Amino acid sequence: MISHFSLSSQIFVLVCCTVCGADISCRNEDGEAVDWFIIYKLPKYRIDDIGSGVEYMYLDSSKEGWEMSKYMINSSQGAITNTLNQLYMGKEYKSNTSVYALYNDGPPDLIYIQKYGHTKGALLFDRSQGFWLSHSIPHFPSFPEKGYLYPSSGKFYGQTALCVTYQYQQFLHIAKQLVYLYPRFYNCSVPAAFLADLPQLAQLCADSKPQLSSNKRVQQLFSAGGEKFVSFAKSENFVDDIYTGWVAQELGADLLVESWQRQGHDLPSNCSLAKHTMNIKKIQLPRSILFYSHNDHSKWCVSQLYEDQVTCLGDLNREMGQLWRGGGLICSSNPLIYKAFRQVVDWYIDC
Repeated sequence: MISHFSLSSQIFVLVCCTVCGADISCRNEDGEAVDWFIIYKLPKYRIDDIGSGVEYMYLDSSKEGWEMSKYMINSSQGAITNTLNQLYMGKEYKSNTSVYALYNDGPPDLIYIQKYGHTKGALLFDRSQGFWLSHSIPHFPSFPEKGYLYPSSGKFYGQTALCVTYQYQQFLHIAKQLVYLYPRFYNCSVPAAFLADLPQLAQLCADSKPQLSSNKRVQQLFSAGGEKFVSFAKSENFVDDIYTGWVAQELGADLLVESWQRQGHDLPSNCSLAKHTMNIKKIQLPRSILFYSHNDHSKWCVSQLYEDQVTCLGDLNREMGQLWRGGGLICSSNPLIYKAFRQVVDWYIDC
């Protein structure tokens, strides 16, 4: 059962809980505003098959489960393209009425620097609302001046992305979570009108590291449509596996974890604490798309027991070197999201 931070899918009453078409928001496959979406980019190399490396499955609240997108992730159409084009084509990156940040420990066109958190994403919002896109794709998104580009390096492995639309006040909480993640902001803007509300975000944008009051932080978040999420963020000072040492115990659920585990670097399944974490080794998506976890760069977990109904997407792999890295997970008890991820677990290693 879920303990201290309940993820029950209660509706949180907001002053305005609808996602308006003209506002900054996550966008679906057709460019329409949605409260949230998830994509699962398929790996190029699968069991008994070789794909293009740019196909993906799509999920939002209007779907019954994963659907194969009619678009490719490197095309000029599709959910991620439509969402990021609000920054690119809308020229929001030149605006002084909105905030944006692109972050990635492996940014496009720049050398890798180890000191930052192992976390990837994008934010765009104004005084009304905006989106937080959290993903696992290195060298992405592209710099705004270049428009939407998908990196060729992102074709090989499987990847996931979660986009959630939030109202402005929620971004004040998100900014505090980002301090713990310590992302590498490689392109960002926090205009003067937002500095009083978002001083720590401005520090990160200026490549300055804010002071922390602890080594980890948890925050409840509510989407513009009232969907509840919980953000877990750890700093590099929390030297432990985020799944075993914190999230499984906090949620009170045994977790099945999918992450990119390189041979010789991986952490084994762990049943040493009250709640266990077990490594997923094989995934089977709809249409009999089957692949091993070493071909999947995504990072997510689900509760082993169906009654716990927990799904988390995030930043960190279960490997030794990432115990010392900042990173996080965004968790949900939405039954549609849980079913979509739980049913694709084909094989995992028990303790």
